[in-house]
Amino acid sequence: MTIRVAQVATGNAGRLTLRQLIDDDRFELVAVGVSDPDKVGRDAGELAGLDVTTGVTAVADLDAVIAARPECAVYCAMGDTRPVEATHDVRRLLEAGIDVVGSAPGTLQFPWGTMPQKVIDKVEASARAGGASVYVTGVDPGFASDLVPLALASTCQRVEQVRCYELADYATYDGAEVMFDLMGFGKPMDETPLLFLPGVLALAWGTAIRMIAAGLGIAVDEIVEHWEAEPAPESYDIAAGRIEQGTIAALKFSITGLVDGHPAIVVEHVTRTRDDLRPDWARPAAGGGSYRVEITGEPSYVVDVVPTSRHGDHNHAAIVAACGRIVNAIPDVVAAPPGIRTTLDLPLPTGRGTYVGPGGAGRLPTTWSS
Repeated sequence: MTIRVAQVATGNAGRLTLRQLIDDDRFELVAVGVSDPDKVGRDAGELAGLDVTTGVTAVADLDAVIAARPECAVYCAMGDTRPVEATHDVRRLLEAGIDVVGSAPGTLQFPWGTMPQKVIDKVEASARAGGASVYVTGVDPGFASDLVPLALASTCQRVEQVRCYELADYATYDGAEVMFDLMGFGKPMDETPLLFLPGVLALAWGTAIRMIAAGLGIAVDEIVEHWEAEPAPESYDIAAGRIEQGTIAALKFSITGLVDGHPAIVVEHVTRTRDDLRPDWARPAAGGGSYRVEITGEPSYVVDVVPTSRHGDHNHAAIVAACGRIVNAIPDVVAAPPGIRTTLDLPLPTGRGTYVGPGGAGRLPTTWSS
């Protein structure tokens, strides 16, 4: 039986989740919600970049999405710079009896200890009122910093430390709001970007730190933040805009969960806008980007995950991976009891329903537009 689904937002992530929702025969697309007035009234197939006409046209009102009576909504609206609004949207969907999977608000990935308890209580109350559940995930925070490290830890006799890395060149990432407004690329070196204001890193990645800790059966005593930046040696353009000489061009930041003073769980990002910047910082295993999990214990591991795509580079592939994780979770989230659900709650994901046979026969799209 197909699941009636709606897509909310069609940006970098939402456009890719929408592609799968249209083409995946496990789902019936019934609504698309957008915030851009230029997208209102356009067919979902066009918004997804697919050479199909679905008959489902975009609406600007969340009430119209709710009125379409989806069983589940895929919520990919910006949450990093509008966490309150994103949380409110999710609560409205839950109260209407609509399960939610998505990429935002990120704190709902594992909110306990990170999100204020009164907000958690409100989300849980909305979920109970509508008999619905919500699951937020992605890459990192997401499967690269919860599912993968915990799967590896499950084979260890002893774990002393877990480290998760994102190592990527963001020169081709075209999300200007994330790149410039949030991360501070192109900003003066003496200016503190929004992401690095005290407490923001712990808010954004504390979910991953605490979920790994919960999976290991330990409690984090304190989360410590660190960041440093490298200036551009000259002016140059990237996909998101202009990086002027002397402004922020590369970043290294980490979020560390301390247990009895020991750095038990560490998430570290090295983000460059040019490959030659700071060669002394950690580098991806291949191509322009990878996710690395290091476990110190018995046995110890170093595992690199290198995403690639037929339709784009490592940045595109990483977003596809996040979107696949989101959409493929829909059946389990629909079946889950009401409330905030996490990777620790859901069944082990296996990619059920995604197989495409030899020669490309199957359900995944073969005709994509740019």
